[in-house]
Amino acid sequence: WCAHFVEVRVDQDFGTVRVSRVVSALDSGRLYNPKLAESQWKGGIIMGIGQALLEEGIVDRRHGRIVNNNLADYLIATNADIPDIEVISVGIPDPHSSVLGGKGVGELGIVGVAPAIANAVFHATGKRVRDLPITLEKLI
Repeated sequence: WCAHFVEVRVDQDFGTVRVSRVVSALDSGRLYNPKLAESQWKGGIIMGIGQALLEEGIVDRRHGRIVNNNLADYLIATNADIPDIEVISVGIPDPHSSVLGGKGVGELGIVGVAPAIANAVFHATGKRVRDLPITLEKLI
């Protein structure tokens, strides 16, 4: 129930990918609290940016332990990583979904963000990355 439009900038020298713009249209049916829904959508989009570009669980295959098991080693998105995000509600009440016509809000924003970023990277570089996160090694 959503469509994400993502613009990225790829530094050719360093291979870094930065999301420069996100516009998302989401259908959550009737919004009981529009301000809360917008915050939930934006939070999901931010999690999707982190998933696509930063977050990677590194496992030591020999011992089966997570190597980066703290926030010093496990990268998550910060304010500097996030552009302005525009969200648009395109929903109308859906009586088949619930009695009041609302649908899910919480996880809706994260769905499709990583593929949208990967497609934008493909459009910018011609390199199709199918394994997240999108890193310099995968773009070379």
